[in-house]
This record gives sequence, structure tokens and C-alpha cells, in this order.
Amino acid sequence: MACSENRQEAALGAGHLVAFLVITFAITWSVIGAYIFWPEAMAARFGAISGRHPLYFLATWAPAISAILLVLFAAGFGGLRRFLSRLLLWRCPPIWWALILLGLPLVFIAGSLIKGGPLLTPRPPEGAGPLVALMVMMVFLGPVEELGWRGVAMPLLQRHVAPFWAGAAIGTAWGIWHLPAFYLAGVVYENWSFLPFLIGNITLAILVTPIFNAARGSLLLPVLFHWQLINPFWPDAQPWDTWLLVVITAGVVWWTRGTMFTPQGAVTAVLPDAARDRAEPWQDPRR
Repeated sequence: MACSENRQEAALGAGHLVAFLVITFAITWSVIGAYIFWPEAMAARFGAISGRHPLYFLATWAPAISAILLVLFAAGFGGLRRFLSRLLLWRCPPIWWALILLGLPLVFIAGSLIKGGPLLTPRPPEGAGPLVALMVMMVFLGPVEELGWRGVAMPLLQRHVAPFWAGAAIGTAWGIWHLPAFYLAGVVYENWSFLPFLIGNITLAILVTPIFNAARGSLLLPVLFHWQLINPFWPDAQPWDTWLLVVITAGVVWWTRGTMFTPQGAVTAVLPDAARDRAEPWQDPRR
């Protein structure tokens, strides 16, 4: 059994990283590009694009679709079950749970207060119900991307470069992948500037890297991390949230410099060894 699992893992290599990026960009840029270049024809056939449109979900889920296809191709349904089992990995040093559950909301609250905004997003006239519904919907939008970026791209890239550089590279690809949405009417990106967004993506990808490695390749923690970034209850804090996150990330990188710039402790397995993960203790993120 162990030999079979090792062969499945070995089947996922650098070529699959390239294929992941090609498939991911092809799906998203094709869908969004069609609405940019042929807006009237696409709207007539499929309806106007919005954050709730099925094709917008398809474009957003492209990293996850790409990851699932590649895992199925390399390791079959058994490999896919092992891959998805990473959603159940939750053990890591409490500091990372605190950062996700408390630190990220405080960043948005602090950024909003700096610009003279509210503590939380103002409740709509209909009450908190619409915000709760939007919050639940958001779980099935951006966070699903993590099956690709942290599920496949991160471990494959960490086989070749140190975690810091893997995070920076994925953050760059992640930001560029969003680029067509900045030219698309009807979605939130049309009102944003791309360069600060790209800097924010690189910052966030680096920040989630030590969390990912400390949690032994967990997908649950990156999913929750991503969800907090788009939680509708947190107020608009741009651009202060980006600069606060840059400062926090710099501090985290310095604190975890012993692992961020060396391969020691970096997760490189796309398909986890369940027995090893149950037995492995928490790791000090500074080691």
C-alpha cells in the first residue's frame, strides 16, 4: 500500500504545476475574456455577469477544477480522497488560529477606523439576514480556490524553492490571474486599482505560507484564511488593510525566518500520508 501511495505522489511533478497554471488561466481568462470582448453577445446568451452568476463561479473555481482534474489524472479517485482529506487537517500551533480568527478581522476593523469608517459593515435595512446569507455564499466562492493554490501549487513549488519564494511566486500568479476581472463591468474589481491588489495578493500568499506548513499542508486553514478576507461583516478598509497586512507579514516572516528561507519543514506532498499526519506533533513555526 505504501509503495502504491508513493508512486501516486511521484506521479505529480513539475509538469503538473505547469499544467495546473495553464488550465487555471485558460478557464478563467476564457470566461471573463468573453464577457470583456463580446459583452452584448454573452449577456444575451448567458445573462449579465455578476458575482452571483454561475459563469463567475466557474471562473473563480478554476484553480480547484484544475487541481481536481490533475489529481484524478495522476492518482485516480483514491488519490482524490487523500487529497480532499487535507480539508480535515486542523491541528497547528494556536497562534495561527488566533491570526485567522482574530488577527484578520482586527486588521479590517483597524484599517476602517484609520480612514474614519465603522467597526463593522453597516447592517442593511432588511437586517443582518442578507449579510449572513452573503457570508455563507462566500464560503463557496473565493475559498474554493485554495484547493488549487495551496492544494497543488504550493507543495509542488516547495519541492524546488524555499517557502518564502514559493509564497511570493504563487501570490504573483494569483494576482495576475485576477487581472481580466479589472476590465469587467458588474463585479467589484472594476472599482479597484490593480497594483495595490497585486501587492496585497503577494503579501497574503506569503502570510498564509507558514500557516500552511505548520498545519502539515492543511487545506482547512487556508480556506478559513481566505474566507476571512472576503467576510462581508468586516468593513471596507482599503487601502489601510493592505499596508497593515504588509507590516504583519514582514513581522511573521522575520519570526519564522528559520523555516521560511529553508526547505526544512516545508510541505511538499499533494497526497498526504494519513497515518503520518495523525502521528506528527505540532511544529514550532520558528524552527
